[in-house]
Amino acid sequence: MYGCELRDDGSTRGYRQFGYDGKDFISLDTERWVYYPLTDQAQVSVQRWNSPEARVGERKKNYLENICIDGLRKYLEYGKEELERRVRPEVKVCSRPSGSAMKLHCQVYGFHPRDVDVNWKKNGMDIPSDEAKQVLPNSDGTYQLRASVEVTPEDGASYSCHVDHSSLDEPLLVMWDPKDSKEAGSNLAIIIGVVIGVIVVALLVGGVVGVVFWRKKRSGNKPPGYAPAASNDVSPASSIVA
Repeated sequence: MYGCELRDDGSTRGYRQFGYDGKDFISLDTERWVYYPLTDQAQVSVQRWNSPEARVGERKKNYLENICIDGLRKYLEYGKEELERRVRPEVKVCSRPSGSAMKLHCQVYGFHPRDVDVNWKKNGMDIPSDEAKQVLPNSDGTYQLRASVEVTPEDGASYSCHVDHSSLDEPLLVMWDPKDSKEAGSNLAIIIGVVIGVIVVALLVGGVVGVVFWRKKRSGNKPPGYAPAASNDVSPASSIVA
């Protein structure tokens, strides 16, 4: 693995490293331009590469300090518009019950570039989270991320989501309001109740219509010798419909 870096202050750095069987093997010292071993097995190779006849490290100096940096500046200019693009993130905080605790979610979306720092805080102190925060791409080239923590809300404690991004002059702070989760729960209960009520009414109406239809169809096929009931009799269909 080899390449170069161009820092904001104009300084540069080059690197050249080798691995073997998934482990670090040899690395180049870019101050003395000699290789040094990272395992005992690399000793022989390092001695050969650093020998006066080979001087492998010195031959890489011009590439890492000049050719690579010139190419990097060229590609930075080509991608200047995209690299310098800044889009502010939108932040939304919500919650849901999780047993006796509460799950807090901080949804950060529509931001660019990709690097962002999102943390939950309790009374201004970071809340550790076991969940990994994965940045995902959007179809418009921006990104999104969700940070979640599980807490047991305490009286008088404040919970807030802090977002730091290069598009912001200062970090965003969005407070979590416990009332929002209560109102959301109440609204959900109302919606569920209305849906259940509609289903029950539909079933009742469908049952009555079905009984009437069945009764009419049956009465349409009168058997021989059929005589209507006396006026003081009450038919089963009439009693059901009533």
